Amino acid sequence: MSGTSLDGIDVAIIDITGSGYKAKINVLTNHSVPYPRKVREALLDISNANTHTSEISRLNFLLGELYAEAVEETAERGGIPLPTIRLIGCHGQTIYHEGQGSAYLGKKVASTLQIGESSVISERTGISVISNFRERDMAAGGKGAPLAPYLDYLLLRSRGRGRVAVNIGGIANLTAIPANSNTDKIVAFDTGPGNMVIDQLMSRITLGRQTFDRDGATASAGQIDQKLLNKLLRDKYFRAKPPKTAGREQYGAEFVSKLLDTELSTEDLIATATALTAESIALGVRNFVMPEMRVDEIFVSGGGAHNPTLMGMLQKAMNSIPVLESTEAGLDVDAKEAIAFAVMAYETAHDRPSNVPTATGARRSVVLGKLTPNGPNGSSRRERNERNEAHSESRTPVLAAPRNGASHKARPSVKNTPKHQSSGSKAKAAAR
Repeated sequence: MSGTSLDGIDVAIIDITGSGYKAKINVLTNHSVPYPRKVREALLDISNANTHTSEISRLNFLLGELYAEAVEETAERGGIPLPTIRLIGCHGQTIYHEGQGSAYLGKKVASTLQIGESSVISERTGISVISNFRERDMAAGGKGAPLAPYLDYLLLRSRGRGRVAVNIGGIANLTAIPANSNTDKIVAFDTGPGNMVIDQLMSRITLGRQTFDRDGATASAGQIDQKLLNKLLRDKYFRAKPPKTAGREQYGAEFVSKLLDTELSTEDLIATATALTAESIALGVRNFVMPEMRVDEIFVSGGGAHNPTLMGMLQKAMNSIPVLESTEAGLDVDAKEAIAFAVMAYETAHDRPSNVPTATGARRSVVLGKLTPNGPNGSSRRERNERNEAHSESRTPVLAAPRNGASHKARPSVKNTPKHQSSGSKAKAAAR
């Protein structure tokens, strides 16, 4: 998967055994491959924009090629023979997502579209692919997002502590898990913009020379325009009750153009946009989580975790509640969503549901995704035999967006294998 930041392709390769919330996960390696600049620009041109069907079709197949290459590169860097991989889970690149139905041709229609052709991935790698995870949840009445709560509950639930998992990618989302609870008590939703607004402002102001605020340096040099921030926080989205989902449709080019029209200095504008992300996350926690549960700690993953200015603002907004990187709980900040879709692909392959209806609003739990099988004609008999004999567990890579800690350890269901770990050079939004 690559997320709404459109910065590149994230891959995690895992070994997984067991099922459901008793699954045991061993993260063998994770790696990020940046999109070529022209590919990123082309994706921006078709994301929630007027475009030509030829552009969508060509990019769909091109991304399939890039995703296959990313899997192969990650496996090679991790010293993992490709034939030992049983299954690929590919979220794809979202170019449109409308979780709330809108009137269209006499019907009320909610829809989502991810591209990255699974047939190309399967054909190039010789591995079966599960893709298109969001559609089935939406068909069951859900908003198709967020889907990460399945992994959040699997890894972060605690007998004695109420925890909130926050992922700050292009969009920010949270999963709130009460102490000693089941999934029926989970609260999860998109809080609003993550890095998306900051990234777009930096790119447009610098004419593409900078695509994110590295280390939060620009924001830290500016002053928050409190009047503008208060106006932005009055948006009805922040007051809407969950389940709810956000995307480029709300916080894309039109939204950013209005911010640029304010004629604030670059530093003040980036500081205000960064504060919008922090404060909207805090609003979500205060308004929709704290009335339902005690919050003992907040774990942050995604590119935003690398932005110390953003993390400082979020800690200030949450007062005395500790705001920690998810690595403090044993979960790499840059691999969380990749791992999540790997786990969901594994569950789908075993015909088990992996959406969380309390998070998405779906009427029921459903099996997510569509299978592109790689059968007898997809690879040679020798390759299939090697694949089957080489590994007795399910080893699953995924294409998805998202340092070691000693305290607040997660349940012992995730294990990193250092000798295989690799970190990519991706220009992560608000990262490095």
